[in-house]
Amino acid sequence: MRGSEANVTTSPPQGPWVPLDRARQRTSIKWRLYPADVLPVWVAEMDVDPAGPVVEAIDAAVRAGDLGYATGAGYAEAVAGFAAERWGWDGLDPARTAIVPDVMLGAVEMLKLVTGPGDTVVINPPVYPPFYGFLRNLDRPVREAPLGSDGRLDLDALAEAFTAARAGGRRAAYLLCSPHNPTGTVHTADELAAVAELAGRHNVRVVVDEIHAPMTASGVTFVPYLSVPGAADGLTLISGSKGWNLAGLKAALAVAGPAAAADLARLPEEVGHGVNHLGVIAHTAAFRDGGDWLDTVRSAVDANRRLLADLLAAQLPQVRYAPGEATFLAWLDCRALGLGDDPAAVFRGRGRVALSGGLDFGAGGVGHARFNLAAAPETITEAVRRMAAALD
Repeated sequence: MRGSEANVTTSPPQGPWVPLDRARQRTSIKWRLYPADVLPVWVAEMDVDPAGPVVEAIDAAVRAGDLGYATGAGYAEAVAGFAAERWGWDGLDPARTAIVPDVMLGAVEMLKLVTGPGDTVVINPPVYPPFYGFLRNLDRPVREAPLGSDGRLDLDALAEAFTAARAGGRRAAYLLCSPHNPTGTVHTADELAAVAELAGRHNVRVVVDEIHAPMTASGVTFVPYLSVPGAADGLTLISGSKGWNLAGLKAALAVAGPAAAADLARLPEEVGHGVNHLGVIAHTAAFRDGGDWLDTVRSAVDANRRLLADLLAAQLPQVRYAPGEATFLAWLDCRALGLGDDPAAVFRGRGRVALSGGLDFGAGGVGHARFNLAAAPETITEAVRRMAAALD
């Protein structure tokens, strides 16, 4: 039956993935935005059961009635330990951190510290769509410095954007996505050092969204922006939201480089009022004790990257896909299919499979779509079958 789940095998899913019928019982936006006959592989939610340490920590807190306001350095200490173990970086000082409601709201607050209304913020499209919406609501004009044709940072475009952003002597900032969403690019130490040098030369402040940092491919090491030379005045945001599928338990960590400590100290106290105490407990447990669970999921995502590449080669060979170095998202170039500017709309309408439309990601998104790989192989297989059926 085309357009249904009738062809999905009922064998147990491989790896950590929950079966599609059980995932369908969830009430989050992934499963409720579209009608039940649409297979969702769009928003960045994973079809997994939560990590055991996270469940235990939340259960213990609820049973103890520990449902008050968040406080303490435990979250920062857990992230610092994770960074030292996984990335070889021991420069995360809990004294230069603040707990914020989530990564995007934290990024907004960091930008408020280093820019004012009307000041330009540079971004690298195609990029996470909420960058545009949050900056618009913040009254910060956007200047695009598109990624290069290789999907990597274009330093010449960045220099041009910095120059334009600083015209008239106004302050400016650069909101960097690292690892990059949607391409999955992991910026190298050399690239990030070049960014820091360029930003310093142009007097542009750098704020970095590192939400996908824990979710790298096997053999790929994430480089924290604050670990590279010249980045001492940077501000970064991180959480366990993507690595451990905790989007509904909001809590993130803002981290300041040594030269930005005074900026972070100006963060209004009331910003912390929006932090979810159970979220802090969950994210702390994830970074502190959830490494084994994370590695299992990372390996399963690696397998799904290979699976998607094979399925596309067999059924949609005109779609260009370069497996990313991080995230559980795949960026698909569908322009050769002749489906117009928004192929995701065609796949959803004709094939009853929901991908994220590329147009929302800014320049470079025309004719593209984003595919969520964090699902059972059977789900991915069915999704590609539906995409191919949409061309009939």
